[in-house]
Amino acid sequence: MTKTAAALVVAAGRGTRLAGSGEALPKQYRPLAGRPVLTHTLNALGNHPRICRVVTAIHPDDVSHFSEAAAGVDPGCARKIGPAVFGGATRQQSVLAGLKALALEGFDFVLIHDAARPFLPAAVIDRLLERLDAGDEGVLAALPVADTLKKADPTGRSIDTVDRTGLWAAQTPQAFSLQRILTAHEKALAAGKTDFTDDTGLAEWDGMTIVLTEGDPAAFKITTAADLRRAEQQAELQLMSTTSASPLPLSALADVRTGIGYDVHAFEDGDAVILGGVAIPHTQKLKGHSDADVVLHAITDATLGAIGDGDIGQHFPPSDPQWKGASSDRFQQDAMRRLSERGGRLAHIDVTIVCEQPKIGPHREEIRASIARVCSVPVSRISVKATTSERLGFTGRKEGIAALASVTVRLPFQDED
Repeated sequence: MTKTAAALVVAAGRGTRLAGSGEALPKQYRPLAGRPVLTHTLNALGNHPRICRVVTAIHPDDVSHFSEAAAGVDPGCARKIGPAVFGGATRQQSVLAGLKALALEGFDFVLIHDAARPFLPAAVIDRLLERLDAGDEGVLAALPVADTLKKADPTGRSIDTVDRTGLWAAQTPQAFSLQRILTAHEKALAAGKTDFTDDTGLAEWDGMTIVLTEGDPAAFKITTAADLRRAEQQAELQLMSTTSASPLPLSALADVRTGIGYDVHAFEDGDAVILGGVAIPHTQKLKGHSDADVVLHAITDATLGAIGDGDIGQHFPPSDPQWKGASSDRFQQDAMRRLSERGGRLAHIDVTIVCEQPKIGPHREEIRASIARVCSVPVSRISVKATTSERLGFTGRKEGIAALASVTVRLPFQDED
């Protein structure tokens, strides 16, 4: 019988400042291609078929951040995400709390993983579990050290060259028999050994034999601002490659085109307006045959314009009763389908909302994220701006809302007659 495996994500650290970032949000909750770093990490573990449960050790102050990250995981792994446990002041304390929670469910194996390593190839998990299945107590994913190593004195002067033969750089996950590593943690606590920063180090202290298996350079840890920029680029490329129907690399999509869209809807009695797929409380709503989402309507027209495929009224005529009250994300998703069928990809969306009320600023980031989800692109490719018409015209009289959109797409270049 195949033994069961669970994952423990260590996310209780504060990590409040990446070098040069100046932001207070812990790095595991920073946005990465429109979703928190932790969401990507949970997906990497939860989408693996052998992982039955994923428990996360968090800081007590981060409950709302964790809830947001867990809510954004892929549908296929959502049921595997267990309730968070509160970690301690050290990594060792946080791991022990998570191990105790998983032990209650009786899993055979556990993979302990850093929250700030969002890119974990499934092949790394496969190799770890293969060694555990073969009877090893503990397995460390690691990379052989390729660079020449130098030992320096306190002043920074190189005083020795270190032989790198047999040296490996440790990564996570680190995989163990769940009961065995839990016992080791409990023994370390009872012995007053509280300074372990690495689970394999603790395991070795308790007499466990640890074997190495190949890690992956993609599974790097986000520590600095440069790491975060690298992660953003990697996540964007990953998302673009998985959501595009085009088999061509971006370098082959040399035909860059831009479409312009414009839409207007008047107000009528209601209690909210829908803009970019987001319901914003207001004293009125927008009048229209569908949900009157003026932002998505302008974006859809711009997308269709960029590929030369008519307009929203042609494909979704207001005279057709099937579109009455329809959610406008369906219109833009259809435009994205048409773009993909041509082998193209969406490069950027820039939309301007013109209105006196409601105020767009407080909802701007939510609208950006919503449009990114509709189009299956990173949020970094979405721009949302807002302005008034200085109380001139119908928008100035608060009679309705207008939206202007510019959409840039990339298509395979083809010679035309």
